[in-house]
Amino acid sequence: MKDIATSEDDSNLLVLIIDTNPFVWDQIAKADTPLSLDDALRQVLIFVNAHLALKYNNKVVVIASHGGHSKFLYPLPHQEGQLLHVSTSNSKRNANMYPHFQLVTDQIVEGLQDLLSDTDILKKENFTSSMTTGAFSMALCYINRIIKMDDLGHIKPRILILSVSPDAPQQYIPLMNCIFSAQKMGIPVDVCRVFEEETAFLQQAANITGGVYINVDNSQALLQYLMFAFLPERYARNFLNLPSQDLVDFRAACFCHKNIIDTGFVCSVCLSIFCSWTPVCSTCKTKFAFRPKLTGRTSAKGTPIPPASTPSTPS
Repeated sequence: MKDIATSEDDSNLLVLIIDTNPFVWDQIAKADTPLSLDDALRQVLIFVNAHLALKYNNKVVVIASHGGHSKFLYPLPHQEGQLLHVSTSNSKRNANMYPHFQLVTDQIVEGLQDLLSDTDILKKENFTSSMTTGAFSMALCYINRIIKMDDLGHIKPRILILSVSPDAPQQYIPLMNCIFSAQKMGIPVDVCRVFEEETAFLQQAANITGGVYINVDNSQALLQYLMFAFLPERYARNFLNLPSQDLVDFRAACFCHKNIIDTGFVCSVCLSIFCSWTPVCSTCKTKFAFRPKLTGRTSAKGTPIPPASTPSTPS
């Protein structure tokens, strides 16, 4: 990851990507330790307000990773740059709540209500997987624009992905492009995994970019995980012992069938990955001179040993 100097006077930009896949959230609500999207949203909003309250110049951006598309929930494009002057006419003013907190809360809730109203359309179009890559790309584009406008370099961005959906192998290539772009820009990518098994691709995102990856064991304690692991800013992390990954799943998805594989064949020219040997690379059209032979080895007891490394084909 790119080494970027941080200071306690920096303005911290948190880009929060929320996986709003309604089909997965319906499963979470019926799990042994249930957590509805409404309950999760309440805890996330507390976390967002806590981030804004830490420092007067902290900023937040919220993007929804929905089925088939992604959308900015906050700030809205036509309101950017004048957020503090936007009237909250659609909701009653709460005298006990800081106006900026109420503005952020109202816009996120209204945006999610609009997204979830299209659930029937998602079923009809068969958009059952979340567009994490699309939201990731939008976050990087937004951060790049903000950094270009920051002549003094005081804005320090980071990305937090609240993930509930399983890995989508068909999104592997664009997702890895986003991960390496974040690494080059020096942007840490944090991942809060809420439901079911680990996600291999997002594990790699956190590991490569120097972010924090946590699999939430108790979904009811989501706010506790967010506050203790993901609230500290980039400068404060230099003095904290944050959770680290003991094991990282570095499996990849093959370019031919979009399956997650343990062992594959790699093109020595363009580094495309295939689950079976092919005489011609379908990506760069390179022709290989011979077919590799996988010679089996045996242990001292005579039992076969699988190949120790991933075989590769010469150019």
